[in-house]
Amino acid sequence: MLKRIILTLGGILIMTTATESNADTPDPENTLYMRLSTGGTVTIEMKPDLAPKHVERIKELTREGFYDGIVFHRVLEDFMAQTGDPTGTGMGGSDKPDLEAEFSDYNYTRGTAGMARVKNPNSANSQFFFCFDDCRSLNGKYTVWGQVLDGMSEIDKLAKGEPPINPDKIEKMILATDIKTIKTETKADLSEKISEETSEKIKDTTIKE
Repeated sequence: MLKRIILTLGGILIMTTATESNADTPDPENTLYMRLSTGGTVTIEMKPDLAPKHVERIKELTREGFYDGIVFHRVLEDFMAQTGDPTGTGMGGSDKPDLEAEFSDYNYTRGTAGMARVKNPNSANSQFFFCFDDCRSLNGKYTVWGQVLDGMSEIDKLAKGEPPINPDKIEKMILATDIKTIKTETKADLSEKISEETSEKIKDTTIKE
């Protein structure tokens, strides 16, 4: 599946935004942890009420380990950071079928997570993005699947460029419900554990602020 997935302020493909706040985990099945090569972990609240099929795709690929090691191939200052292409070119995706759009009136703001696509609205597959700032021009045009709860400062640190000369990457993505048997005191402990466990799932954790 070779498609040029491009996000521009005016155009073909764009991304989301989210606000930074303290992360609670009200629903572990819809809470996602993303460990970055910047050294930190991002906590994302997935929104199946807005985009059930897209959330299911993110979960499926996460559990397959698809996103582990994938770079942020397009990071535009004051706009968005895009990832999810295993080729690192912006032209690839998973081997799963493309998804039909699930547009909503959710406001794209700092930390909102959206699905990248080409001109065809029903072409989202595996690539997604985070908005650095207000991206309300994307409202109703790109499927929102989540919102950053904590760690947006780590996304701010990503190497910039299209593509970046030395791109940062997702070291590990894992659902909160799949984390078991670890006793952690803080989110920093969890971040360190996710960094260590890059190839196997972790189980049962307590996260405290």
